[in-house]
Amino acid sequence: QVQLVESGGGLVQAGGSLSLSCAASGQTFSSSAMGWFRQAPGKEREFVAHIRWSGASTYYADSVKGRFTISGDSAKNTVYLQMNSLQPEDTAVYYCAAGTRYYRFYYYYIQASQFDYWGQGTQVTVSS
Repeated sequence: QVQLVESGGGLVQAGGSLSLSCAASGQTFSSSAMGWFRQAPGKEREFVAHIRWSGASTYYADSVKGRFTISGDSAKNTVYLQMNSLQPEDTAVYYCAAGTRYYRFYYYYIQASQFDYWGQGTQVTVSS
């Protein structure tokens, strides 16, 4: 059984920074991409960022582009999210995810349904 465990969430003032980490454990698997999604109260889960190991390509939602940076280690199935210039609208539970299927095009990895394993989530709260 695969487990993804996030850490690093918390409370921060607007304009501040937080760094999230996600590590896989349990059954060995090979991922093609890992990503971060978030869900705010009363809203649907939305894509934040992903990293595709082939070419180490990254992609971001427009709402976080220029403020968030995703990185990771494919050999360890580990992914990080550096979040800068945080705003109250970034408040949400952040989930990491790992996908095992390879897709040539980035837009497949924007869809939550294309990811196979999920973490339990970590709360990020940004106060104004």
